[in-house]
Amino acid sequence: MPRVVRSLAATGIAGILLAGSAVAPAAAAAPAAQPPTYDRTSTAEARRVDRVPTPKLDWYACYDYAECATVRLPLDYDKPKGATTEVALLRVKARDRQHKVGSLFLNPGGPGGSGTDIALAAPYFLGDDLLDRFDIVGVDPRGVAASDNIKCFPSVKDQTRAYAGLNVAFPWTKAEEKAYVASSKAVGKACSTTGKPLTGAASTAEVARDMDVLRRAVGDKKLSYLGFSYGTALGQYYANMFPDRFRALVVDGVLNPNAWVGQGKARNQLQETRLRSADGAYKALHEILVRCGKVGADKCELAAKGNPVAAYETVAKRLRKKPAVIDDPDYGSYTVSYADFVGATLGALYDPYGWSSVVEITVLLLDATDPAAGKAATAAARKALAARAAKARQQRGYDFPYNNGLETFLTVDCTDAYHPKSADAWPALSAKEDQRAPYFGRAWAWGTAPCARNTWTVRDEDAYTGPFNRTTAAPVLVVGNYWDPATNYQGAVGSARLLPNSRLLSSDSWGHTAYGTSACVTSRIDTYLLTGKPPAKGTLCVGDSQPFQDDPSADRAASSKSELARAGEPGRGEPKRLPPVATPRPAVGTLTVR
Repeated sequence: MPRVVRSLAATGIAGILLAGSAVAPAAAAAPAAQPPTYDRTSTAEARRVDRVPTPKLDWYACYDYAECATVRLPLDYDKPKGATTEVALLRVKARDRQHKVGSLFLNPGGPGGSGTDIALAAPYFLGDDLLDRFDIVGVDPRGVAASDNIKCFPSVKDQTRAYAGLNVAFPWTKAEEKAYVASSKAVGKACSTTGKPLTGAASTAEVARDMDVLRRAVGDKKLSYLGFSYGTALGQYYANMFPDRFRALVVDGVLNPNAWVGQGKARNQLQETRLRSADGAYKALHEILVRCGKVGADKCELAAKGNPVAAYETVAKRLRKKPAVIDDPDYGSYTVSYADFVGATLGALYDPYGWSSVVEITVLLLDATDPAAGKAATAAARKALAARAAKARQQRGYDFPYNNGLETFLTVDCTDAYHPKSADAWPALSAKEDQRAPYFGRAWAWGTAPCARNTWTVRDEDAYTGPFNRTTAAPVLVVGNYWDPATNYQGAVGSARLLPNSRLLSSDSWGHTAYGTSACVTSRIDTYLLTGKPPAKGTLCVGDSQPFQDDPSADRAASSKSELARAGEPGRGEPKRLPPVATPRPAVGTLTVR
C-alpha cells in the first residue's frame, strides 16, 4: 500500500542580481504545484476493481416505490473473467431529480444484514433532505438475502442437526457448553467444505470491492455511504482500501477495525476481548438500574423492590442456580434460564426505550421466582412471561426455508478476523469475559466459537487486514453513543484516532447506533452527507430519549420488504421512526423483547 504523499516545502537558490548589470532579470518562477496530502488507492487494489467492466444495471420496478436489479460480479477479483456471484441491489430514487447529489449507499450491519431491506425502509427513517437529493441504494452483500446465498449444509435437516447445541442465548451449564462446542465445530467444518467457494470469497474486503464497482455502475464518481454497526467495518475498509474514492462516508455504531481483525499478539484472543462489546452493555445496564433507584417507585416499578442493582442480581443468582419453569394453561410450559434473562436484557438494550423492558422483565422474574411472593403476583408474572416465551418460540430455531443468517455472519467474521485455535478453549475464555463485564461477557464471547482456526479452515486470500490509518481525501464522520450495548463507544473513539482525516461525533444517547435517536446527531449526519462538511470538533449531542423521562412508545421502521410494500412510501414531512438495525450477533433465547 502506498505511503502518504506529503507536501514538501519548495527549495531553490535565489539569483544574485548584480548592480548595474545590463542583463534583464528573469521572470519569477511560478510556485511549484503542491502534491495532495492524502493516500491513493493502491495500484494492486485499483487493478483489481478497475479492470472489471462497469456493469449495466437493468433496473425494474419492485416493492411499490422502489427499483431492483441484480448483477454478476467476479467471485475472485484476481480472476475477473472467472467464476461470478450474483449480487442484488435496490434503490429508492431521489425525489428532487434536478438537484440530485448522487447515490447514498446504506448498510445496516450484521454481518449478514440486508442492504436491500434497509434501503426500502429508508423513507421511514432518513431525513427528508437526504431523500430529496439522493438515490438511496442498498446492496445485499455477497452471500446474503437476495444475493447468491452462502449455504454450508446440503439440507435443512443437516443444518438443524448441526445447530442443535446453538439454540441457547449462550451456554451456561457444562452440558450446554459441551453441546455448543460440538455444534460450533460442526458448523465451522461445514462452512469450510460444503460452503465453498462462496465462504472463501465473501470477506469484508470483497464487499468493499463490489461496492466500488457498483459505485461506477450507478454513475457516481465518488461514493457516498452511511453504515451502521458492522456496516461501520465495511465503511472503514472502503475508506482505507479506496481512500480517494468517496465524497462522504459516515460510520455509526463503530467497530474498531484493528480490534475486529486482531493485530499482533491479539490474534490469539477472543474477538470480544478486543472489541469489549460486553463492557458497553454492562455500562448501559448498570446506569439504567442506578437511575431507576434515583427516580423511585413512582417512575420505576423495580425501585419498589429495593435496590434495583441488587434486584437484578437476585434474579440472576436464582436463575443461575435453577432455571424457572413457567406453567400456564394458555401457553403451556416453558423454561427460563439465566442465559435467557441476560439475552433478553441485551436485546432490550438495543432500543433507546429498552430500559422499560429491562425493568419489566426483571420485575416479572423477581415475582415469578420468589417463593415468598403472593399467589396473585406470582400467577400474573408467570402468565406474562409465558406469553413472551410463546412469542419467542415462534421465532426460534431453523426451519423451512433454509435460513443462512448465522452462516453469513460467521463467513465474514471468521474470514476477516483472527480467533483462538480451538473451540475447546471457549468455556474458559468466555468465563474470563464475565469477570470483566458481568452478565454480558459470555453472551458476546460465545458467538464466535465456530471461528476457531482448527475447524474454520476456509480462508479468503484477498481479505484485507489493514492498515486502517490511511489519510483519506475526504473526511470520515465517526459517530458513537455513550450507552451502546453492542458497539462500545470506545470503538468510535479508537477509530477516529486511527483515521487522520476524520471527525468524531459523540452522543449521550441510548440503544444501538445514534441516527434517528437524537435530532442533534441526525441533523449533523444529514448536513455532512449533503455538503461534505463535518460537524465542529468536539460536538456532543444528547439523545432525545432518556431513561424514565419519556414514554417508551417509539418503534423502529420495519425492515420486512413485504410489510413496507404494503404500507407504501411515506410522504415528505411525515414523522420518522427509528432505523432498522441488524444485530451484530445472531441470538436465540426463550424470552424476547423485540
